Order: sequence, then C-alpha cells, then structure tokens
Amino acid sequence: MPTPRLSPEQSHRQGLLLILGAGGIAAAVAIAAPGLGLPSTTSSSITDSPKEVIDQVWQIVYRDYLDSTGNYSPERWTTLRRDLLTKSYAGTDESYEAIRGMLASLDDPYTRFLDPKEFKQMQIDTSGELTGVGIQITLDKDTKDIVVVSPIEGTPASKAGVQPKDVIVSIDGESTKGMTTEDAVKLIRDQEGSEVTLGLRRKGDVVIVPLKRARIEINAVESRLNTGSDGTKVGYIRLKQFNAKASREMRAAIRDLEKQGAQGFVLDLRSNPGGLLEASVDIARQWLDEGTIVSTKTRDGIQDVRRATGSAVTDRPVVVLVNEGSASASEILSGALQDNNRAVLVGQKTFGKGLVQSVRGLSDGSGLTVTIAKYLTPKGTDIHKNGIRPDVPVELSEEEIQSLTVEQLGTGKDSQYRAAETTLIKALRSPGQGQAYQPGSANLQSALQR
Repeated sequence: MPTPRLSPEQSHRQGLLLILGAGGIAAAVAIAAPGLGLPSTTSSSITDSPKEVIDQVWQIVYRDYLDSTGNYSPERWTTLRRDLLTKSYAGTDESYEAIRGMLASLDDPYTRFLDPKEFKQMQIDTSGELTGVGIQITLDKDTKDIVVVSPIEGTPASKAGVQPKDVIVSIDGESTKGMTTEDAVKLIRDQEGSEVTLGLRRKGDVVIVPLKRARIEINAVESRLNTGSDGTKVGYIRLKQFNAKASREMRAAIRDLEKQGAQGFVLDLRSNPGGLLEASVDIARQWLDEGTIVSTKTRDGIQDVRRATGSAVTDRPVVVLVNEGSASASEILSGALQDNNRAVLVGQKTFGKGLVQSVRGLSDGSGLTVTIAKYLTPKGTDIHKNGIRPDVPVELSEEEIQSLTVEQLGTGKDSQYRAAETTLIKALRSPGQGQAYQPGSANLQSALQR
C-alpha cells in the first residue's frame, strides 16, 4: 500500500512538521509564513492591523482546529468573530488580549497566541541552545496548574533536583494561580546569570528552589560502552532532547559503539520532553528498516503517515528506557519501536502528549500555535493522555530518585538501567526460542518470557 502523501496545497499550507518545547510542553508544529494560505476578506474594516491579526487567528482556528476538549462549535465561533470585529481596538495590546480571550474559550492549553517576542523565541529554541533554567512546562487543563514536564539534563533546574510532575506554585514569590504558560515563561526567563526562585509543590509539600539562569547548549546524545554482568557489551545511548543536532549525533553514537563491539543497545529516553518531529522520525529510521513510524489524524481523518525507509543503521537488539518525563517525540519514537516489535520498553508509563500543534506566523510578526491533529502509534494507539506503557514496568524508589545523580544514570547504581540490561541480555540469548538473537528476525519479545 503506498504511503499517503500531503497534497501540494496541504504541503504549502502546513510547511515542515516540528516538535517544539518553547515555553511549554513539547508540541508538534508546522511553521508557516506570515498569513500563508489565509482566505482573503472582503470587509474593509479588517484589512488593517489590529483587526487583521484577530481575523487571521480566527480563520486559522475555523479552518484547521482539531477539538480535543468538546468546547468548540462552528456556530459559536462564527458569532464570536462578528462580536470581535465590531469592536474598536486602540492598539496591538488590546487586540492581543482579545485574541487570547478568544482562544481561552477553547479550553485548549496548546492552542495559544504568541506576541512577536515570544514567537521569535520559539523559533530560536529549536537550534539546540536555550537561555533560562532548563525546564519544559505545560498547563494542566483540569487543574490549571503550571506543571513541569521535565527538566533538561545538565541545566540549572536538573542540577537543583526539579522533577517531572512538579507543580510550579510561585515564581519569585508571585503565585502562579491564573497564569498561562506564557506568563510563567516571561517570569522564569531573563538575563543569563540572574536568579529566579521557584516554589514547587511535590507530593503535597512545597519546596523552594533558587535557580541561576544560564545559556545552555544542549548536547542531545551521550553514549558509552558498558559491560554487562555476563560480559555482554552493551551500547548505552542517552537521548536528552530531539533538537537539530540529535539525528546526526545518534547516528554517530550507534556507529561508534558498534565499532567498539556493542552486541546490543539500551536507548535511554527518560525525562526527554521532546523536540523536533523530523529528528524523531529520522532517529526511528536509524533503528527500523521497515514499518510505520507514526501517523497524524486531523478532523478530516488520517493525513500523514511516516514510514521507515530501509535505512536502519543497526539491526542489533535494543531496549528502550522511558518514564513519566518522556513526552511527545519520545513517545513517537518509543511507540514506533514497540509496535514494530523492534524494542522492548522498560520503565514507567510516558507523559501522554500526543496532540499536534501547527505554528503559524501572522502578518505583524506574532504567531499562533493551534492544535490541528493527534498522533497515533503504528497500531493506532492515541498517545494523548494515554501515554506509552512499558513492556517491563520498573519504578525508581523515592530514595533512589533523591540520591541518583546524572553521572550514575545508565550504571549499576540505576535500577531501571539494570532491568533494561537484564532484558537486553535475555533478548540476546533468546531463551524462549532456544537460539541467539538473529539480525532482522525481530525476536526481541522473547525477552519478556519468564
């Protein structure tokens, strides 16, 4: 069956699919040029800013929005447009507030307006360099809490012990109640070397965490060759973020470890909050020779299917480590490897972020992220809220969470890694089939047999 393709009109309108994490949880997006593909209007009252930008936002939502909350109806949205365009706006500040109020009625934390400064910062954040404390955050739709998806390894937040699912209750003493992710990001980000103090609610207790902001260059991949308890050579690869460097670094790590004699791999996606979609697809293709990687479902049905292209870098067995901080692109990759029987997943259920956001540039330099689709794994599992469940559930103890350092990840002091290594050795021995692992045979499921 041929791979479904975007039509020329869809490709022109949507642009390159990405996953971004600027100011919020990693989200799949498509960046388009200012005003690209917007229907023209015959009303002279909205041909000039600021009403033009309001109408651009309205039309994008009307045309492309995928309702995941049940709060959208075309009729109510049409009435809202008429009401907004009959009002007068003194300037961009008033029109921006009107746009934010309009989007708030959708009750979708991922469909949000970005002023020109925020939009520019979102584009910068895909480069692999960040300025801030190093956390990905999201707004909990039910509680309206600002929640940490994951700290980025090696950043001030990671070093200070910030954890996935921490709730940010205050920033420099100011309560976050009623804040959007944009509000929180504006307070958290500032000049390099300045300080910010976060109040974090964790398991009912509030922890005060002072942090010094820094410019952070993220090396996406770390790797080393480990020796298992039975002498097995294990290639350990930790993927921290799907940034612009990730695919290249992953390919180099796999090849280098194979040259060193790696017999199999442990791919660590724990606390990886996501990044670029193209990086996740390309990395999946480095592990998969054939099969579906991910599909996106819009309100019109399945629109895009990404598949392996016969370009796998290795056919050696792989075990993937995941936890509740593994989100978005991490879930695409782990779901693809699991559903294609290419890998066994070890650890904890992933975060559950499977909505696709399109980022659209607007005529005045501002932007919009709008939910346009959702991710499905190769077997059709809806990632959003459900997450990806591991084949071998293993949780870290509270004591281990507190004591385990970054340097100890992927070592004998890391109980989840020990479980992954044991699972890999079982796959290599293939006890259920009485034979060793054969490249291309996809017999990793034997590792689950007790």
